[in-house]
Amino acid sequence: MPHSLRIVGIDPGSRNTGVGIIDGERLVHAETLRLGDGPMPERLGLLFSRLGELLAEYRPAVAAVETVFMNRNAQSAIKLGQARGAVLCALVSAGLEVHEYAPRAIKQAIVGRGGADKQQVQHMSRMLLGLSEPLGEDAADAVAVALCHLHTAQTRARLPAGVVLR
Repeated sequence: MPHSLRIVGIDPGSRNTGVGIIDGERLVHAETLRLGDGPMPERLGLLFSRLGELLAEYRPAVAAVETVFMNRNAQSAIKLGQARGAVLCALVSAGLEVHEYAPRAIKQAIVGRGGADKQQVQHMSRMLLGLSEPLGEDAADAVAVALCHLHTAQTRARLPAGVVLR
């Protein structure tokens, strides 16, 4: 895998969705798509269209998305699942290969510990990218997803054929 492959990382949310785009360990773009509090179908449509615009502008080669974590509130989990669906549709519509990572796997790849807290992930993402200023929380999480894919793909490329990472 080339070191400078452009990767979009997504941290989906029904109100705020983080988007982070990297070329290797160089930040290209990071932002939080603020979807507001309107009706859910309108927010999903806005998420789909705004993400599509970013994908057309920055043209990533591959996508990485955080998977849904179990939530005690069923309604919140359903809304998050719907947001992930809109994200996945936008990514596939743009012709991207999509990789999904659990929150613990992202933390493990970035911090070295699956139980790391958000501040540790944000700090390490900043350090890995050489940024002097912190990113917003959702954007930082999205950048961490992209970095997780970068590091995972680099590791896979070094392994003999047929070896599977779990």
